[in-house]
Amino acid sequence: MTSVRDVCVIGLGLIGGSVLRAAATAGRRVWGATDSAEDAEAARADGCDAGTDVAAALRRAAERDALVVLAVPLTAVDGVLGAVARHAPEVLLTDVTGVKGPVLDAVRRIAPAARYVGGHPMAGTAKSGWTAGSPTLFAGAAWVVGVERDTDLAVWREVAALALDVGAHVIPLGAAAHDETVARVSHLPHLLAAVLAAVGAYGGPLAAALAAGSFRDGTRVAGTRPDLVRAMTEGNREALLPVLDEALGKLGAARGSLASTGGLAATIQAGYDGSHAVDRHRSAARAGVRVDLTAPEARDGLLALGERGGRITALEGGVAIGEVA
Repeated sequence: MTSVRDVCVIGLGLIGGSVLRAAATAGRRVWGATDSAEDAEAARADGCDAGTDVAAALRRAAERDALVVLAVPLTAVDGVLGAVARHAPEVLLTDVTGVKGPVLDAVRRIAPAARYVGGHPMAGTAKSGWTAGSPTLFAGAAWVVGVERDTDLAVWREVAALALDVGAHVIPLGAAAHDETVARVSHLPHLLAAVLAAVGAYGGPLAAALAAGSFRDGTRVAGTRPDLVRAMTEGNREALLPVLDEALGKLGAARGSLASTGGLAATIQAGYDGSHAVDRHRSAARAGVRVDLTAPEARDGLLALGERGGRITALEGGVAIGEVA
């Protein structure tokens, strides 16, 4: 274990509940709060320290200098940050929200004294609520830990340590790079899955009878709670719009080719090549990297590592140990 700092989780759904469980499994002292009486009751039934009094949980975090993890939908972030500003204004703070730019802006506007570093674990399921969570949800997952020009690297280390403790590897990224990339690999897939599921459903009982693996794999995330999908996709509007335009352009080109020549070779080949390119990067040999978090150029080093798809796998004192292809 890399740190013993206490952890307070606000929001106990799939991700927040999994953070609470995983941090406890890693040996951290943890507690949580949520506005969902159902989730709080389920967490207590599982032996966790949880309740519905967010203010009390935040005051406790301030007293113990705990790391507070905001695990609420983007639409609820402003309200919870208001509570942070009132009850724990200078607390160590991170989040697990799927969009980083709007959260960073909200922290600076509502709780500017908080020692904040954003986070986003790239893990989840189509289910939601406390009962969907798992202490192993983050095992082997990528966890983005934000780096901006003014990031306090002592706080960054605390957030990275939590991510590593729960089994993830850390990818350091700025908010803008994160939001553009997740628009491509998370938010656009959610929209395409929604379209695929709707088009398939128009086929009625016969379509349901014939639907097999390709339909199931392509529509899995369409079963996610609509309010959660809306929060992350609409919240990332600025980055998602040009990516959606890019996808529509490729679909339009496929439609035009099919109508004019009857061929789809270019579209299908590009998809095949793209899939294999992603797989090659994931399996490529990686070289070791060390970033001294006390060095003046540490932020630049972290950003360069993350933007090349590199990752941090350990912390040794003030040094981040990583690897990059």
